[in-house]
Amino acid sequence: MIKLLVKLALIAVSLLAAGAALAQSFPSRSIRLVVGYPPGGLTDGVARTLAPGLSEALGQQVFIDNRGGGGSTIGTDIVAKAAPDGHTLLVADQALITNPSLYAKLPFDTLKDFQPVLLVGAASLVIVVHPSLPVRSVKELVALAKSHPGDINYASGGNGTATHLAGELFKQVAGIQMVHIPYKGAGLAIIDLLGGHVSLMFSSVGAAAPHANAGKIKALAVTGNSRIEVLPGVPTLAEAGYPAASVVGYWGVLAPAGIPRDVLDKLSSTIAAVVKRLEVRQRLLDQGVDPTADGPAEYDRIIRSEIGKWSKVIRQAGIKVD
Repeated sequence: MIKLLVKLALIAVSLLAAGAALAQSFPSRSIRLVVGYPPGGLTDGVARTLAPGLSEALGQQVFIDNRGGGGSTIGTDIVAKAAPDGHTLLVADQALITNPSLYAKLPFDTLKDFQPVLLVGAASLVIVVHPSLPVRSVKELVALAKSHPGDINYASGGNGTATHLAGELFKQVAGIQMVHIPYKGAGLAIIDLLGGHVSLMFSSVGAAAPHANAGKIKALAVTGNSRIEVLPGVPTLAEAGYPAASVVGYWGVLAPAGIPRDVLDKLSSTIAAVVKRLEVRQRLLDQGVDPTADGPAEYDRIIRSEIGKWSKVIRQAGIKVD
């Protein structure tokens, strides 16, 4: 028995030593940050904000691999099937959370095939309306929509996008009818909002704030839990009387499931340190993302909670994208 215990102890020590050696040798080559969209969007911007600091901190090149298509599912699937050694990572946005309810079948299991590494940040949307719409607050918008059911339309960046789903949640909470007008991208939607071709939009803050501050559109409320720096006079939906319609989008980094714990810890702590750099924080804030740097456990909790929340909204609205 004593010999067996000694042997087990030696095995445990050797495994710990092997894990430590793996963490010390990681990364052994360049690291790929997969983004499930073409270059130029917010998720791509978050990845490109992180990459230089990570390259410096890890001593290896960190490069962006844009794999657009399928509402980010193509890029996400690449990471799900990659070797779990920490050299292929996913920079994910809200689609990671909503896609399980939007698609009848995904080529991966969101909760089983990924290991959350770090929640990089969170972001509000902002409800903006064309100046021709005679409302100055969310309550006035709801009153107008109730008195003219179906006459107000709202633009989005496409079916199933965050800008679409935020509008559906608001309709459900407020008990109103609005017509959804999907565009092939949020940039096209806000152009038509500026031109008065649509009445309102749930827009990213970065895209809408300059136009709102210039008086070209009116900002009624931000969808997050607190006011934001670039639109300090704009209330939250909770302050406007509709807390149940609050929406926060999340951006984070994930690895394939099965990544060694020591490598996970090294990645998580390194990315967190990069996010906390003043210049990185400011670049994220400029893009409308509030840096958080929450660890794997908290990011995992948020993913699971948000999947539950949005599955109900999507089911009630009857939304499918495939």
